Amino acid sequence: MLEVRDLHAYYGKSHILQGVDMHVGSGEVVSLLGRNGVGRSTTVKAIMGEVAPRGSVRFKDQEIAGLPSYRIARLGLGYVPENRDIFPSLTVRQNLQMGIKDPRRPGKWKLDDMLSMFPNLASRADTAAGVLSGGEKQMLTICRTLMGDPDLVMIDEPTEGLAPLIVQQVGDLIADIASRGLAILLVEQKLSIALRISHRLYVMGHGRMVFEGTPADLKANAAVRKEWLEV
Repeated sequence: MLEVRDLHAYYGKSHILQGVDMHVGSGEVVSLLGRNGVGRSTTVKAIMGEVAPRGSVRFKDQEIAGLPSYRIARLGLGYVPENRDIFPSLTVRQNLQMGIKDPRRPGKWKLDDMLSMFPNLASRADTAAGVLSGGEKQMLTICRTLMGDPDLVMIDEPTEGLAPLIVQQVGDLIADIASRGLAILLVEQKLSIALRISHRLYVMGHGRMVFEGTPADLKANAAVRKEWLEV
């Protein structure tokens, strides 16, 4: 479904992505792991068109490298950024409705689905989103993206800065989404979540992939964990 080949990206003169190769299949959950600053968030931003990419990015057999972000989104690629952007003055319900791309075409995900998947949102459906906790805002941004009916969703650092209990809830939500057959590319630092829900994992170091394999492969590879993941 998503095929990335020899992807490069720059911030000014800094060469951040240095030939990234990766792929995500239909219905597959793939996690992108690595320490801060190695290029994980830049990878998803380059795929989404928020950072100028050099190389090939194919989504559903169509080359999307260089397309504007709104066109990429309309092709069915969802993106949950790490900064948890919401519309604070709108209610939770209105935020979710903002995610709908075409009201005339019913999607796989309904408003009732979103509220049932996360009861905290249901109880605050008519509350201004700006008063939500950090975890609730993260849930809201994920659910709003799903309202756009994506075929693949990229989720960037969903558990960053959250309390352990909320981290567990976010992990459960992503696992629930995955169980419904949606392809997911997850950028995550917490190895436990990635190992629990992923079919495959990539580990990134210095702007390129240094490991690809299953959760079992990564558990068995102490050298990769020590060199590229552990602090």
